Amino acid sequence: MFEIPSDMKSELVPLAWLLGNWEGAGVFDFPGAEKCNFGQEVVFGQDGGDFLFYVSRTWVLDDEGKKVRPLESETGYWRVGEDRKVDVVMVRDDGVAENWYGELAEGKPQIDLATDAILRTPDAPPYSAGKRLYGYVNGDLMWVGEKATPDIELRPYMSAQLKKVVDPSEWAKDIKDLPDDGVAFFR
Repeated sequence: MFEIPSDMKSELVPLAWLLGNWEGAGVFDFPGAEKCNFGQEVVFGQDGGDFLFYVSRTWVLDDEGKKVRPLESETGYWRVGEDRKVDVVMVRDDGVAENWYGELAEGKPQIDLATDAILRTPDAPPYSAGKRLYGYVNGDLMWVGEKATPDIELRPYMSAQLKKVVDPSEWAKDIKDLPDDGVAFFR
């Protein structure tokens, strides 16, 4: 399952399932761009403030699953308001800043988001709306993103399945009485 940090603000507890480092792969497919498989690293963290911080990096994978080149990166802040409403402020490396609103599903770890405002630099790619669905399914973080441009209706364009990266210090803290050199433990 997941652990709720003792310094987490009570309003953020419904987002505790997002916390951690996640890695995995997915599929990117949008008209006018090359369809590809991608790798992804995501971090959701908190520092006792009234938000979760978020960092995501993706890269194109070749047929053998090796990194070819960067695809997208984004960073942001997630908050929970009244009535389980979620708002996210996000900035992407392609010159897009977004404000997302949505809500937590009742009785399950799932979040539906839609863009409320989009800001683009003059050189940013066309983009007019987005939707995302995040869910915690059998211990994995799964998500799907939809995107629209002035010429293309809202449609799915990215999805991924991510596994939580376990920090060895988390499971190793329960091992007691190891000798200093660690070798005797394995004898």
